[in-house]
Amino acid sequence: MFKGFTRFLQSPGTHLRTLFGPQDASGGQAGPRIISRDQHPVSRQHFSEAALKVLYRLHNAGFEAYLVGGCIRDSLLGKMPKDFDVATDATPEQVRELFRNSRIIGRRFRIVHVRFGREVIEVTTFRGTHNDDHGDHIAQQSEHGLLLRDNVWGSIQEDAIRRDFTVNAIYYSIADFSIHDFADGMHDIESRTLRLIGDPAVRYREDPVRMLRAVRFAAKLDFHIAPDSEAPIRELAPLLLQIPPARLFDEMLKLFMAGHGVETFRLLRHYGLFAMLFPETDEAMAELAWAEPLIEQALASTDRRIHEEKPVTPAFLFAALLWSPVQRRQAALEADGMPPIPALQLASQQVLSRQLKHISIPKRFSMPMRDIWDLQQRLPQRRGKRALQTREHPRFRAAYDFLLLREAAGEIKPGLGDWWTAYQEGDEHEQRRLLEKAGADAGPGGNDRRRRPRKRRRRGPPTPS
Repeated sequence: MFKGFTRFLQSPGTHLRTLFGPQDASGGQAGPRIISRDQHPVSRQHFSEAALKVLYRLHNAGFEAYLVGGCIRDSLLGKMPKDFDVATDATPEQVRELFRNSRIIGRRFRIVHVRFGREVIEVTTFRGTHNDDHGDHIAQQSEHGLLLRDNVWGSIQEDAIRRDFTVNAIYYSIADFSIHDFADGMHDIESRTLRLIGDPAVRYREDPVRMLRAVRFAAKLDFHIAPDSEAPIRELAPLLLQIPPARLFDEMLKLFMAGHGVETFRLLRHYGLFAMLFPETDEAMAELAWAEPLIEQALASTDRRIHEEKPVTPAFLFAALLWSPVQRRQAALEADGMPPIPALQLASQQVLSRQLKHISIPKRFSMPMRDIWDLQQRLPQRRGKRALQTREHPRFRAAYDFLLLREAAGEIKPGLGDWWTAYQEGDEHEQRRLLEKAGADAGPGGNDRRRRPRKRRRRGPPTPS
C-alpha cells in the first residue's frame, strides 16, 4: 500500500485521471461521485489518532461521520494533513454529549471543538439551505448579503454545496473508507484550479473572508484561481471592511505565518485586498520606494524560518508591515519641529490607532513591535555604555534583524548593521576597538550625537557671617 501511495505522491494528477473517464471530466454530475477505498490513496494511517477517535465514536453512536476539507485535499495532493475537520449529522448538543472533552463555540456558526491535549478536532453539523421559516436566531443575513448567523442543519448534499471551494467539498467516510466528491473537486485538484461553489459574487458577499481564503489557498497550494471565481474580487474587496478586526487578525496569521507569505502578499496586492487590511501601508508604498522591498524581505525571512521549523513571531511581521507609515508620519512631525524620539513615539501611536480599526493586534504583539521600532533610534548610538545597554535589551536581536532588513531594502545606508554584527561576534578587545572607532566617528549609517559639556555654575561671593 505504501509503495502505491509513494507513486501517487510523485504524480497525483496522473493517478487521479485514472479514476474517471472522459465523460466524467466534464463535470456536472447529478449526485456525488463515490470512489471506493481501492481506487484512491487516502489512508487512515495519515490521520491523527484524535481524529480517528472522533470519527469512530460518532459512527458507533449511529451518526454519519466524515473527514472533510483541507485534510482530504492535502492528502490527495501528496501532503501530510495537519488539521482535521469532521462533518456529521449529529447536532452540536449531541456531539457535546458524546465528548466530555469538548465545548460548543461560535454564534455565527456553532461548531464543537473536541480537545485531545494540544490537538483540537473541529466538528461541524451538516449545514442546510435557508428558507423563510427560519427565525433570526437560526439564520440571518445583512442587507448586503453578509451571513450574520448560519445554524441551519441539513444533509451531507446540502452541506457540500454550502462549502466554499470545490476542492474542499470532498468527504472521506469512516464507514467504508470511500471518498464522496460532490462538486468535481477531484478534477480541480488534478488541474490545480481553485473554484468557488455557486455564484462567486453571492458567495463573497455571504462571507468576504472567502476572498482572503482564495488568495491563501492559491499561494499555499500553487493553484490558479478560476476566471469566474477571481473576476469579482477587486470590485468586492471593500466588503472586507465589514469584517470584525479580531477575525481579520486570525486571518492575517493564516495568510502570513504559513510559509508562503511572499506569494500571498503579492496576490493580495494584485487583487486589491491588501489595501483593505493595511490601508496606511498601502498609501506609504505608493510614496516610499523601499517600503515594498522591506515587507517582502521580512516575509521571505519568516517563510524561511517556518520551513526550517524555527520560531517566528507576528510582532516582527507587524513591525515590517507598519514601519513605512510610521516613518512617513515621523518625517512630517519632525518637519514641524518635533524632536526625533517624541516624533517616533507619536507616529507609532497614530499608525497603530488607525490600524486597529482594520486588524486587531493584541498587546502581546503590539508592545514588542513598538520596542523594535524604538530600538531603531538607539542602535546608531554606540558611544560609551550605550552599545552594551542596547545589546542587553530583550528585543535587541529582533531590532538588529530589522535593521539589516532596512539596509537591504535601501531605506538607510549600509554599514551600521555590519558594525553591530562585528560587535556581537568580536571578543572583548575587538569590542573595545569598535567602541573607540564609534566614539571617534559615528560610522556609516550612524547618527551619534555628541553631548555638550555642561557649564559650571559660578559661585557667588561668600555670605558674610
